[in-house]
Amino acid sequence: MSFEPINVFDYEARAEQVLHKDHWDFIDAGDFDELTVRRNRTAFDAIALRPKFMLDVQSRDLSTKVLGQEISFPVLLAPCAGQGRCHEEAEKGAASAATSLGTIYCINFNSRYSIEDVIQTAGGPLWFQLYHQTTSGTETMVRRAEDAGYSALCVTVDVPFPTRKERDIRNAYRPGGDPGTRSPAGAIRHLEWDPPIQWKDIEWLRSLTKMPIIIKGLRTAEDARLCVEHGVEAVYVSNHGGRQVDGTLSAIETLPEIVDAVNGQAEIYLDSGVRRGADVLRALALGADAVFVGRPFLWGLAVNGKEGVREVLAFLRDELDRAMGFCGLTSIDQIDRSVVSLPGEAGWIQGAY
Repeated sequence: MSFEPINVFDYEARAEQVLHKDHWDFIDAGDFDELTVRRNRTAFDAIALRPKFMLDVQSRDLSTKVLGQEISFPVLLAPCAGQGRCHEEAEKGAASAATSLGTIYCINFNSRYSIEDVIQTAGGPLWFQLYHQTTSGTETMVRRAEDAGYSALCVTVDVPFPTRKERDIRNAYRPGGDPGTRSPAGAIRHLEWDPPIQWKDIEWLRSLTKMPIIIKGLRTAEDARLCVEHGVEAVYVSNHGGRQVDGTLSAIETLPEIVDAVNGQAEIYLDSGVRRGADVLRALALGADAVFVGRPFLWGLAVNGKEGVREVLAFLRDELDRAMGFCGLTSIDQIDRSVVSLPGEAGWIQGAY
């Protein structure tokens, strides 16, 4: 039977079939009871769109800018581990897919391929994810990324030590353990890392590079204000897809307080739970400048390499396009808070989720 997907959930179902169970669990699992994984989705589902009709919406423009770079639509590929176990093309395939659709891929720190090889393959702008190792290790990786031509530094801060995803423990999962899969030294040996980068280190990190700095993994207004105080260019709202610290708010629930705290002084991105183009619209309506997707593009990669990633992105782009049209919108800059209704605002459905 041929595979003819019509949305990202079709790719999810097929990816579970084609991947080894251990690796499927590595991608799919959340921390402890996986409450936050589920909350990421139910929170999006609880946000209602407010359609507007009898407007001229025949021509719609989804393009926007992130850190001064124009992209064709506001969906980017998040840094995700394990791509080499999804498909041989791994990061090269993901980067090529993003470039072909006019958007940006943020390469994961523990890439199967060298960061130099990936950016040469991509043919377009890429961002680099940083996990702080030793001081010398961090400096080496930052300089390599800048020399290779990466245009932004995305510092992941919500992994101060390894998580205990219980599905991985039961599977005795070993990252990087498959034959033919290689990871850079130190990329998976979390216990050998220095203490995670701290606020006092941002000035030092800034001295290493001219790349704009993005802080990924924030969940509170307090941390968002500190980002502004330290002059970072972008705040990345994320709960790591529910993979780090179970029992927290979803990313989309956290977004409004972070938008208020940032107060226009930095760009704001979001991931964790985005599965539909309407989710993208919901996030932008609540103040995000763009969203990232992680698991969905891994599903596409696992099923059909870079072409699968392309199709996942295309589904999200086309769904966003339609959702905007139904809400009377013809450009990204028209999206505002009036586009959505939060739980409780609509009255009688309060508590349905």
